[in-house]
Amino acid sequence: MSTATGLAEEIHPSLWRASQLARSRGRVVETGYPALSAELPGGGWPVGALVDLLVQQAGVGELRLLRPALSAAGHRPVAFVQPPHTPDGPGLSYIGLSLDQVLRVKTPKTADALWSAEQILRAGSCGALIFWTQYAQASSLRRLHLAAQSSETLFIMVRPLAAAQDASPALLRLALRPSADGLTVDIVKRRGPSRAEPLSIPLQPTPVLLSRHARLSRRSSAEVAARGLQTEVVT
Repeated sequence: MSTATGLAEEIHPSLWRASQLARSRGRVVETGYPALSAELPGGGWPVGALVDLLVQQAGVGELRLLRPALSAAGHRPVAFVQPPHTPDGPGLSYIGLSLDQVLRVKTPKTADALWSAEQILRAGSCGALIFWTQYAQASSLRRLHLAAQSSETLFIMVRPLAAAQDASPALLRLALRPSADGLTVDIVKRRGPSRAEPLSIPLQPTPVLLSRHARLSRRSSAEVAARGLQTEVVT
């Protein structure tokens, strides 16, 4: 069986045994949580692919969970598309980002937000893109996943838990639920065996990350406009 496994990996890196985690086909970003990394192919968040975070409601802790990965973006911009509220300065500083580094894209229509996200991915200039949306058609998800594959961007979509029942081209899908000390994480989809038991991920308390009253630097809107995004960028 081990010989057959070796031959399968030689044929194509996308092949793996159902009882084992697949090898990552590209670069990954360390999650910062050993228990989570141990359950992911390649040991981290896949870069250049769609990742689904499925939540009961926006703000349950998805940004705190992504804190180590976002900190690894360095000086590259990080795009927030349709965030539920305006990013808060102290909270962003806690996860290693500055207000000038964050590009917030807010559009009146979901179709505009999807188009904006696709253009950001194709431009490839952002270290990470987080897109909050209530609904996206399968065809739109496939377009975004394809656009992500041509980039070196960590691409996260934050969607409702109910979307777990729908098909998705995402390489990785995690369901997040708040717990007393952080998050309970269920692995909905990964390139490897299913996992019945949820993971418990402790998260440190942090300043408010998303606030109705925070303000973004006008530099952010200028950087987005320079990339030709025909959308409303709120500052």
